[in-house]
Amino acid sequence: MKILIVEDDVNLRSGLQDLLMLESYQVITANDAASGFACFQKQKPDFCILDVMLLNPNDGFTLCKRIRQTDNKIPILMLSARSEEIDRVLGFECGADDYLPKPFGPRELIARIKAISRRSFIALPNKSSEKHYFFTMGNLKIDTETQRAYRADKIIELTKRDVQILRLLHDNAGAVVSRDELFDYCWGREFMPNSRSLDQYISTLRKKLEPTPTAESIIKTVRGSGYRFDPVIKAS
Repeated sequence: MKILIVEDDVNLRSGLQDLLMLESYQVITANDAASGFACFQKQKPDFCILDVMLLNPNDGFTLCKRIRQTDNKIPILMLSARSEEIDRVLGFECGADDYLPKPFGPRELIARIKAISRRSFIALPNKSSEKHYFFTMGNLKIDTETQRAYRADKIIELTKRDVQILRLLHDNAGAVVSRDELFDYCWGREFMPNSRSLDQYISTLRKKLEPTPTAESIIKTVRGSGYRFDPVIKAS
């Protein structure tokens, strides 16, 4: 697998490159957002690791958004020395699959890469043999192949993890999906669970899906347990 690292700290960039090469990954590096995006376009990596604070405080977020606009499926892991909640939320809103605060251990980084890669490159549960599989949740129609949701004339762009979360809730309609189940299926068993990260991700997903920020018609919170999707049961 070819991994793009965009990090302006030369020592950390070199250390990450050495670590990933020891794990038999191909590695491309860049030290700023502009050269990082140029490498992304030219080298076509399979995975991106982006530092949030490149030459400017939010260049990593901007780069993440540009990459996601070009490729809505490539896995993206954000790195940052800033641990504020708003930074994690911004990372998810820009399209990141995961957010790893500095400092971090090499084993955790490798575990995150493997978990994200496995989720990104394996298919969703084979509930249909068709290439395109659609399912509905309320007034939304979700296409697993294009990673889009449709509400009337509105098209909502989704990430692979967004689709996985919705598919898991849909397939367990009416039942509570626990936090552990969501982490295991949508983040991977190697992921170090953090309830706030899950809450933040669900909050960001709701903003994409719901007509108003406070609506919970698609993803309902079950306090202390997890989340649930309640299908509309029509009277006979």
